[in-house]
Amino acid sequence: MSTQFDLLIRNATVIDGTGADRFHADIGINGDRIVKIGHLSECTAKEEIDLKGQVAAPGFIDAHTHDDRMMLSNPEMTPKVSQGVTTIIGGNCGVSLAPMPRPIPDPVTPPLNLLDDEGGWFRFPSFKSYLDALRAEPSTTNRAMLVGHTTLRVATMDDFEKPATTEQIQAMRELVVEAMQAGAIGVSTGLFYEPAVASPTEEVIEICRPLKDYNGLYCTHMRDEADGIMDSLEETFRIGREVGVPVVISHHKLVGAKNHGRSDETLEFIRQSMAKQPICLDCYPYTAGSTVLSMSRAQTSSRVIVTWSKSLPEYAGQDLDKIAEKMGVSQADAVDRLLPAGAIYFRMDEGDVQKILQFAPTMVGSDGLPHDASPHPRLWSTFPRVLGHYRRELGLFSLETAVHKMTGLTAVNFGLTDRGILKEGAYADLTLFDEETVDEVATYENPIAMARGIHAVIVNGVVVWDHGKATGARPGRVLSRPRK
Repeated sequence: MSTQFDLLIRNATVIDGTGADRFHADIGINGDRIVKIGHLSECTAKEEIDLKGQVAAPGFIDAHTHDDRMMLSNPEMTPKVSQGVTTIIGGNCGVSLAPMPRPIPDPVTPPLNLLDDEGGWFRFPSFKSYLDALRAEPSTTNRAMLVGHTTLRVATMDDFEKPATTEQIQAMRELVVEAMQAGAIGVSTGLFYEPAVASPTEEVIEICRPLKDYNGLYCTHMRDEADGIMDSLEETFRIGREVGVPVVISHHKLVGAKNHGRSDETLEFIRQSMAKQPICLDCYPYTAGSTVLSMSRAQTSSRVIVTWSKSLPEYAGQDLDKIAEKMGVSQADAVDRLLPAGAIYFRMDEGDVQKILQFAPTMVGSDGLPHDASPHPRLWSTFPRVLGHYRRELGLFSLETAVHKMTGLTAVNFGLTDRGILKEGAYADLTLFDEETVDEVATYENPIAMARGIHAVIVNGVVVWDHGKATGARPGRVLSRPRK
């Protein structure tokens, strides 16, 4: 007896997101769910896609983004869906658009200005009001959101150079409770950044106390990713133990030439610690990072590219040393003239990037900054770069393992039920691609460019990307972790 589906994907090479071997099958979808995987030649559908042997994988889950505003200002989410991303984790590095129950400082405090340098988007007094806005105006992708510790500090404190008082900690904790009740999946910190660097470990622990009651996560851009990285790992794991929740090490890396090669040390410590408490980590597949411009970061970088400048926007996309030469000033003086601004910093070692990416528990996250005038290419090419350069060209891992790092592993770590896996009953988030041609196109010189080899992208059973074009559909949903 034949069955009719809403959408039928025929002749697929199925890589299911678990890391298991590929197999050949058809995939039948009704509504937002996969209802049948098998040989469905007798079945019909309202819409069919014949993959002719190309890959059907779970939609990629971006473990680390700063898409909090893009979901509202550019809900088509082209930088993400064009490379196969169907779900994003937002609110990272301590920076979230909400809650902001009082007017944002003018000028906007870095790194909050990575989301909006004018401040108008920090208009949500509660986390619920922000999530309500995301639900009222859906984007193409699903999203699971963290509440940022730096945002909480800006919302409750006037002097960021001091630890929070007991009263301020209580105010921040109440905002965490409200966010978790509204649907946040956890708290993120950016202890590396100036508005949070004065926060002692105890402040973070006390603010995060409510997370255990709501099955939340603690995600962190650690205090030090350079000389003091081992101490920062210790601090991160202590916070997780004290609060009683899993921790996520954001964009794990080793910064500065004298720390190159230390990934053996950090990964072994992470491996040993994972046996004692729940720990996750993500990374992006590049040797350069990107954040706000500062001379201290520039001094430890072999190359610096300015990504945006509010005072001198014409210099976006140019190297800092060339800018200083054009101005006829020192690099330090050039930085002063460019501020507020952002930059790409070349500070990591390729060997470390490969070892961290190859480490079995490592998830993939882009850490892209969608509002930069000349962004880091990771915004557009993180996932195809893993599939093309690191999987196909360098052979770091199998395609099944690469997909697992982008899908099933991430879904389990973030508690995204029935996502990140192709199985009957799971949500129909899929990325369809050609394993022989999928690859990055964006570069540091040409950072805004769509990936190659992505055939189609499906979110909650709806095709949102088809042969290089958006369909106009926006079926993305706000996702939460299950409560225990």
